[in-house]
Amino acid sequence: MEERKESVPPEHDVNAKWDACIDLTTRRFVYSSLGGAFAGLLFFRSPVTRWASIAFGAGLGIGSAYTDCSLAFDAPSSSSSPAAPKSRETSSVSQAADE
Repeated sequence: MEERKESVPPEHDVNAKWDACIDLTTRRFVYSSLGGAFAGLLFFRSPVTRWASIAFGAGLGIGSAYTDCSLAFDAPSSSSSPAAPKSRETSSVSQAADE
């Protein structure tokens, strides 16, 4: 019997997206925590403020990873980016210039 492998397009491969998001989250959490620890050692004397600096860095890392991962999962399936919406001010200014 012949086995058929079906290829999943990259924009629909959920497992690859999860792997990338877990990797991104881990890296950003560790790197920003280390950055917060370095900043805490450099700028603060109290252990409490040093731990707060580490927690702040970890929060920044997790927050930025969450933002990027949510964009990766909510991205449209087409590879082209959508056009930016036009504001009313731009259209009214261009209409006044045309007159």
